[in-house]
Amino acid sequence: MTKFTAVTEVIEIYFDGLYHADAGKLATVFHPRAIYATADETPLLYRTMDEYLPVVAGRKSPAARGELRRDVIESIEFAGETTAFARVRCSIGSKDFVDFLTLVRADGAWWIMAKVFQITERES
Repeated sequence: MTKFTAVTEVIEIYFDGLYHADAGKLATVFHPRAIYATADETPLLYRTMDEYLPVVAGRKSPAARGELRRDVIESIEFAGETTAFARVRCSIGSKDFVDFLTLVRADGAWWIMAKVFQITERES
């Protein structure tokens, strides 16, 4: 499997986890020490995985609300064999998210190490 294919598979699992509000699935792609952050809230919102995954598990999923999936991988770049950066988009409710995902290859697998995102209201 190529590194591009491996990273794409991680991102597809990430999209599925968000769409189904499946914290267990997300835990398989986020490194346990990953960070989650946005400057769209004041003060800056920063969470560890121990803080973030229960938030996902506690919300009604886009799938349960019958929302249309709007997942897209816009780009993936590699700095080498163990570091990647992906720009992705997805939607939850009336909000669109642009997520910058930094991925690392550790312990034989690709992991999301950081998620930094921007939130916008969807126009239509």
